Amino acid sequence: MFNAITHSQMFVLDQDEALDFYVGKLGLEVGADIDFGAMRWLTVRVPGQPEREILLERPGGPGMSEETAEQVRDLVTKGAIGGWFILTTDDCRRTHETLLERGVEFTEEPTERPYGIDCGLRDPFGNRIRITQVTA
Repeated sequence: MFNAITHSQMFVLDQDEALDFYVGKLGLEVGADIDFGAMRWLTVRVPGQPEREILLERPGGPGMSEETAEQVRDLVTKGAIGGWFILTTDDCRRTHETLLERGVEFTEEPTERPYGIDCGLRDPFGNRIRITQVTA
C-alpha cells in the first residue's frame, strides 16, 4: 500500500539557527527552502539521499493558532516536546570527533551497545539526535 516515508517534522524556534546547526555543523544539506508567505518550508537531508527529508518547522500558522503556537514554543523551550531521529555512520567515534571540532555539544559520548556504537546530542531547541554505527 505505501512505498516510503518521505518527510518527517521537528519543531524549531528559529529556522535560520536550525539551518546553521543542521547544515553548518552536522553537515546535512538543504532539501528545500521555500517562502510560502505564511510559513517557510525548510527541509534538510543526508547529502545525496533525497528520498527522506526532515521539515524544520517553526510553530505557528497556518497550521495552528497563535495561542497554540505560543504554547508549543513554550514546551519546545522546556524540552518537553522535542522530536528525535537517528543518523547512521560507518565510524561513530570519528564522526563524534569531527562534530566536536565543529562545536557540537553531546549529551552522551560514543558507547558500545549490543547493536553497535552510538552517541547522543541535542539540537539548539532540545530535539534529540542519535548517531549510530551499526555492527553485524
